Amino acid sequence: MNVLLVYAHPEQRSLNGALRDFVVQRLEAAGHAVQLSDLYAMGWKAALDADDNLDHQPGARFDPSQDSKAAFANGRQRADIAQEQEKLLWADALIMQFPLWWFSMPAILKGWVDRVYAYGFAYGVGEHSDSRWGNRYGEGTMAGKRAMLIVTTGGWASHYSPRGINGPIDELLFPIQHGILHYPGFDVLPPYLVYRTGRIDQDRFEAIRDELGQRLDNLWQAAPIPYRQQNAGDYEIPALTLRPELAPERVGLGVHVADFEG
Repeated sequence: MNVLLVYAHPEQRSLNGALRDFVVQRLEAAGHAVQLSDLYAMGWKAALDADDNLDHQPGARFDPSQDSKAAFANGRQRADIAQEQEKLLWADALIMQFPLWWFSMPAILKGWVDRVYAYGFAYGVGEHSDSRWGNRYGEGTMAGKRAMLIVTTGGWASHYSPRGINGPIDELLFPIQHGILHYPGFDVLPPYLVYRTGRIDQDRFEAIRDELGQRLDNLWQAAPIPYRQQNAGDYEIPALTLRPELAPERVGLGVHVADFEG
Protein backbone atom coordinates (compact mmCIF):
# COMPACT_ATOMS: atom_id res chain seq x y z
CA MET A 1 0.00 0.00 0.00
CA ASN A 2 1.00 3.65 -0.44
CA VAL A 3 1.17 5.92 2.60
CA LEU A 4 1.62 9.69 2.72
CA LEU A 5 2.94 11.06 6.02
CA VAL A 6 2.38 14.80 6.40
CA TYR A 7 4.55 15.89 9.30
CA ALA A 8 4.65 19.24 11.12
CA HIS A 9 7.29 19.86 13.79
CA PRO A 10 10.18 22.34 13.53
CA GLU A 11 12.79 20.36 15.53
CA GLN A 12 14.33 17.31 13.91
CA ARG A 13 15.67 16.04 17.27
CA SER A 14 12.28 16.14 19.01
CA LEU A 15 10.11 13.27 20.18
CA ASN A 16 8.02 13.89 17.08
CA GLY A 17 11.12 13.61 14.92
CA ALA A 18 11.95 10.23 16.43
CA LEU A 19 8.38 9.02 15.95
CA ARG A 20 8.35 10.27 12.35
CA ASP A 21 11.43 8.19 11.59
CA PHE A 22 9.89 5.19 13.33
CA VAL A 23 6.67 5.49 11.32
CA VAL A 24 8.55 5.54 8.01
CA GLN A 25 10.78 2.62 9.00
CA ARG A 26 7.90 0.50 10.32
CA LEU A 27 5.75 1.01 7.24
CA GLU A 28 8.59 0.39 4.81
CA ALA A 29 9.65 -2.74 6.71
CA ALA A 30 6.10 -4.04 6.23
CA GLY A 31 6.44 -3.55 2.46
CA HIS A 32 4.51 -0.29 2.10
CA ALA A 33 5.64 2.63 -0.07
CA VAL A 34 5.97 5.85 1.93
CA GLN A 35 6.20 9.49 0.91
CA LEU A 36 7.04 12.08 3.57
CA SER A 37 5.97 15.71 3.42
CA ASP A 38 8.06 17.27 6.21
CA LEU A 39 6.56 20.74 6.06
CA TYR A 40 9.16 22.67 8.05
CA ALA A 41 12.03 20.96 6.24
CA MET A 42 10.33 21.75 2.92
CA GLY A 43 9.94 25.41 3.83
CA TRP A 44 6.25 25.06 3.09
CA LYS A 45 4.46 28.30 2.27
CA ALA A 46 1.54 28.36 4.71
CA ALA A 47 -0.49 31.33 3.46
CA LEU A 48 -3.13 30.86 0.78
CA ASP A 49 -2.94 33.98 -1.39
CA ALA A 50 -3.25 35.28 -4.94
CA ASP A 51 0.18 33.95 -5.88
CA ASP A 52 -1.18 30.40 -5.72
CA ASN A 53 -3.09 31.03 -8.99
CA LEU A 54 -0.46 31.56 -11.67
CA ASP A 55 -3.01 33.37 -13.84
CA HIS A 56 -4.09 35.88 -11.20
CA GLN A 57 -3.69 39.38 -12.59
CA PRO A 58 -1.85 42.00 -10.47
CA GLY A 59 -4.31 44.34 -8.80
CA ALA A 60 -7.30 42.07 -9.45
CA ARG A 61 -9.55 41.18 -6.52
CA PHE A 62 -8.48 37.91 -4.90
CA ASP A 63 -11.31 35.44 -4.27
CA PRO A 64 -9.82 32.43 -2.42
CA SER A 65 -12.45 29.94 -3.59
CA GLN A 66 -12.79 31.09 -7.17
CA ASP A 67 -9.07 31.62 -7.70
CA SER A 68 -8.46 28.15 -6.28
CA LYS A 69 -11.13 26.69 -8.55
CA ALA A 70 -9.74 28.33 -11.68
CA ALA A 71 -6.13 27.43 -10.89
CA PHE A 72 -7.00 23.78 -10.26
CA ALA A 73 -9.28 23.44 -13.29
CA ASN A 74 -6.77 25.08 -15.64
CA GLY A 75 -3.66 23.39 -14.30
CA ARG A 76 -2.31 26.76 -13.17
CA GLN A 77 -1.61 26.11 -9.51
CA ARG A 78 1.81 26.64 -7.99
CA ALA A 79 3.94 23.53 -8.38
CA ASP A 80 4.16 22.83 -4.64
CA ILE A 81 0.35 22.58 -4.42
CA ALA A 82 0.06 20.27 -7.42
CA GLN A 83 2.81 18.02 -6.08
CA GLU A 84 1.01 17.54 -2.75
CA GLN A 85 -2.26 16.82 -4.54
CA GLU A 86 -0.49 14.16 -6.59
CA LYS A 87 0.79 12.58 -3.38
CA LEU A 88 -2.74 12.46 -1.98
CA LEU A 89 -4.08 10.81 -5.11
CA TRP A 90 -1.21 8.30 -5.01
CA ALA A 91 -1.74 7.43 -1.35
CA ASP A 92 -3.99 4.68 -0.04
CA ALA A 93 -3.64 6.16 3.42
CA LEU A 94 -2.79 9.57 4.87
CA ILE A 95 -1.15 10.04 8.25
CA MET A 96 -0.96 13.53 9.73
CA GLN A 97 1.52 13.88 12.59
CA PHE A 98 1.81 17.00 14.71
CA PRO A 99 1.99 18.42 18.24
CA LEU A 100 -1.23 19.87 19.61
CA TRP A 101 -0.53 23.61 19.79
CA TRP A 102 -3.21 25.85 21.26
CA PHE A 103 -5.86 23.14 20.87
CA SER A 104 -5.22 22.58 17.16
CA MET A 105 -2.62 21.75 14.54
CA PRO A 106 0.42 23.99 13.91
CA ALA A 107 -0.25 26.85 11.50
CA ILE A 108 2.04 25.38 8.83
CA LEU A 109 -0.10 22.23 8.67
CA LYS A 110 -3.32 24.24 8.51
CA GLY A 111 -1.70 26.15 5.66
CA TRP A 112 -1.01 22.86 3.90
CA VAL A 113 -4.72 22.07 4.09
CA ASP A 114 -5.76 25.58 3.00
CA ARG A 115 -3.62 25.43 -0.12
CA VAL A 116 -3.71 21.76 -1.12
CA TYR A 117 -7.46 21.27 -0.58
CA ALA A 118 -8.34 23.24 -3.70
CA TYR A 119 -11.86 23.92 -4.97
CA GLY A 120 -12.66 21.07 -7.33
CA PHE A 121 -10.11 18.80 -5.68
CA ALA A 122 -11.20 18.43 -2.05
CA TYR A 123 -14.38 20.53 -2.01
CA GLY A 124 -16.93 21.87 -4.45
CA VAL A 125 -17.14 18.34 -5.86
CA GLY A 126 -20.29 16.58 -7.12
CA GLU A 127 -23.96 17.38 -7.65
CA HIS A 128 -25.65 20.04 -5.52
CA SER A 129 -29.44 19.63 -5.59
CA ASP A 130 -32.45 19.01 -3.37
CA SER A 131 -31.35 15.40 -2.93
CA ARG A 132 -27.57 15.77 -2.74
CA TRP A 133 -25.31 18.50 -1.45
CA GLY A 134 -22.08 17.61 -3.13
CA ASN A 135 -19.81 14.61 -2.71
CA ARG A 136 -18.55 15.14 0.82
CA TYR A 137 -18.67 13.70 4.36
CA GLY A 138 -17.91 10.14 3.37
CA GLU A 139 -17.79 10.74 -0.39
CA GLY A 140 -15.49 12.76 -2.60
CA THR A 141 -11.99 12.64 -4.02
CA MET A 142 -10.54 10.71 -1.06
CA ALA A 143 -13.31 8.09 -0.79
CA GLY A 144 -11.86 4.61 -0.28
CA LYS A 145 -8.69 5.94 1.37
CA ARG A 146 -7.85 5.81 5.07
CA ALA A 147 -6.50 8.54 7.36
CA MET A 148 -5.13 8.69 10.89
CA LEU A 149 -3.71 11.36 13.19
CA ILE A 150 -0.64 10.99 15.37
CA VAL A 151 -0.88 13.76 17.96
CA THR A 152 1.40 14.66 20.85
CA THR A 153 0.59 16.99 23.73
CA GLY A 154 2.23 18.08 26.95
CA GLY A 155 -1.00 17.76 28.94
CA TRP A 156 -2.13 14.73 30.89
CA ALA A 157 -4.70 12.32 29.49
CA SER A 158 -7.04 13.37 32.30
CA HIS A 159 -6.85 16.99 31.11
CA TYR A 160 -8.46 15.83 27.85
CA SER A 161 -10.94 13.40 29.37
CA PRO A 162 -14.75 13.85 29.07
CA ARG A 163 -14.70 16.07 32.19
CA GLY A 164 -11.15 17.38 31.80
CA ILE A 165 -10.53 21.11 31.80
CA ASN A 166 -9.12 21.16 28.25
CA GLY A 167 -12.21 19.48 26.85
CA PRO A 168 -12.59 15.95 25.47
CA ILE A 169 -9.85 15.13 22.99
CA ASP A 170 -12.38 13.67 20.54
CA GLU A 171 -14.15 17.02 20.41
CA LEU A 172 -10.94 19.02 20.08
CA LEU A 173 -9.89 16.86 17.15
CA PHE A 174 -13.38 16.79 15.59
CA PRO A 175 -12.74 19.74 13.21
CA ILE A 176 -9.67 17.90 11.88
CA GLN A 177 -10.96 14.35 11.82
CA HIS A 178 -14.54 15.03 10.72
CA GLY A 179 -13.98 18.29 8.85
CA ILE A 180 -10.58 18.00 7.18
CA LEU A 181 -10.45 14.21 6.75
CA HIS A 182 -13.99 12.81 6.59
CA TYR A 183 -15.27 15.77 4.53
CA PRO A 184 -13.35 14.85 1.33
CA GLY A 185 -14.09 11.16 1.83
CA PHE A 186 -11.42 9.57 4.03
CA ASP A 187 -12.30 6.70 6.35
CA VAL A 188 -10.87 8.10 9.59
CA LEU A 189 -9.21 5.80 12.11
CA PRO A 190 -9.08 6.64 15.81
CA PRO A 191 -6.05 8.85 16.52
CA TYR A 192 -2.84 7.73 18.17
CA LEU A 193 -2.24 10.08 21.11
CA VAL A 194 0.85 10.72 23.20
CA TYR A 195 0.28 12.66 26.44
CA ARG A 196 2.77 14.26 28.87
CA THR A 197 5.52 14.56 26.27
CA GLY A 198 7.79 16.30 28.77
CA ARG A 199 7.84 13.17 30.96
CA ILE A 200 9.04 10.49 28.57
CA ASP A 201 11.98 8.29 29.52
CA GLN A 202 13.50 5.46 27.51
CA ASP A 203 11.11 2.84 28.87
CA ARG A 204 8.06 4.89 28.01
CA PHE A 205 9.46 5.73 24.60
CA GLU A 206 9.83 2.02 23.88
CA ALA A 207 6.24 1.43 25.01
CA ILE A 208 5.02 4.24 22.74
CA ARG A 209 6.86 2.74 19.79
CA ASP A 210 5.34 -0.69 20.50
CA GLU A 211 1.82 0.76 20.69
CA LEU A 212 2.26 2.91 17.60
CA GLY A 213 3.81 0.00 15.72
CA GLN A 214 0.72 -2.09 16.36
CA ARG A 215 -1.50 0.73 15.11
CA LEU A 216 0.56 0.98 11.92
CA ASP A 217 0.49 -2.79 11.43
CA ASN A 218 -3.34 -2.66 11.61
CA LEU A 219 -3.76 0.42 9.43
CA TRP A 220 -5.91 -1.47 6.92
CA GLN A 221 -7.72 -3.76 9.37
CA ALA A 222 -8.78 -1.34 12.12
CA ALA A 223 -12.37 -0.14 12.17
CA PRO A 224 -12.75 3.57 11.30
CA ILE A 225 -14.70 6.05 13.39
CA PRO A 226 -18.31 5.51 12.22
CA TYR A 227 -19.00 9.07 11.11
CA ARG A 228 -22.35 9.42 9.39
CA GLN A 229 -22.35 9.96 5.63
CA GLN A 230 -24.06 13.08 4.40
CA ASN A 231 -25.94 11.57 1.47
CA ALA A 232 -26.83 8.18 3.00
CA GLY A 233 -30.15 9.29 4.49
CA ASP A 234 -29.19 10.45 7.98
CA TYR A 235 -29.44 14.15 7.14
CA GLU A 236 -32.24 16.31 5.80
CA ILE A 237 -31.14 18.00 2.59
CA PRO A 238 -30.60 20.85 1.89
CA ALA A 239 -30.82 21.86 5.58
CA LEU A 240 -28.08 19.30 6.39
CA THR A 241 -29.46 18.67 9.87
CA LEU A 242 -29.58 15.23 11.43
CA ARG A 243 -33.01 13.61 11.11
CA PRO A 244 -34.97 14.03 14.36
CA GLU A 245 -35.44 10.30 14.90
CA LEU A 246 -31.66 9.80 15.07
CA ALA A 247 -30.11 10.48 18.51
CA PRO A 248 -33.40 12.19 19.50
CA GLU A 249 -33.17 15.23 21.75
CA ARG A 250 -29.39 15.03 21.75
CA VAL A 251 -27.06 17.67 20.39
CA GLY A 252 -23.34 18.23 20.06
CA LEU A 253 -20.56 16.87 17.93
CA GLY A 254 -21.07 13.28 18.99
CA VAL A 255 -24.40 12.92 17.21
CA HIS A 256 -22.51 12.78 13.91
CA VAL A 257 -21.02 9.44 14.95
CA ALA A 258 -23.40 6.61 14.16
CA ASP A 259 -22.91 4.70 17.42
CA PHE A 260 -23.23 7.82 19.59
CA GLU A 261 -24.35 6.97 23.14
CA GLY A 262 -23.92 10.41 24.74
